[in-house]
Amino acid sequence: MRQVEHTPTAARPLTSVSLHQLAHARAGDKGERLNVALFAYDADHYATLLEQVTEERVLALFAHRGASRVRCYPLPNLAGMNFVIDDVLQGGVNGALNLDGHGKTLSFLLLSLEVTL
Repeated sequence: MRQVEHTPTAARPLTSVSLHQLAHARAGDKGERLNVALFAYDADHYATLLEQVTEERVLALFAHRGASRVRCYPLPNLAGMNFVIDDVLQGGVNGALNLDGHGKTLSFLLLSLEVTL
């Protein structure tokens, strides 16, 4: 597991970090729907993920690809979250003109999101 170093809460200033420093992700697809599972490296960061990686923020992050809706399913026993993003694959595997019709690399887009510790 990766560890993010920080000082005790009372003394530390807020720090902005890329989500990839706190979590890893895996993506899958079905038609126009993308599924991105996000898992904290350290269960202590799970509350931060739940608080800051919201459906609204994920929808805004994927808006340029035409995403119309995001649903989040918390996975507390795994310190994870599963996001289902609709209309993001620009035609799906058989219809998309982009190089990644499957959406497998889109987990990296989610991991670029900034969170505050």
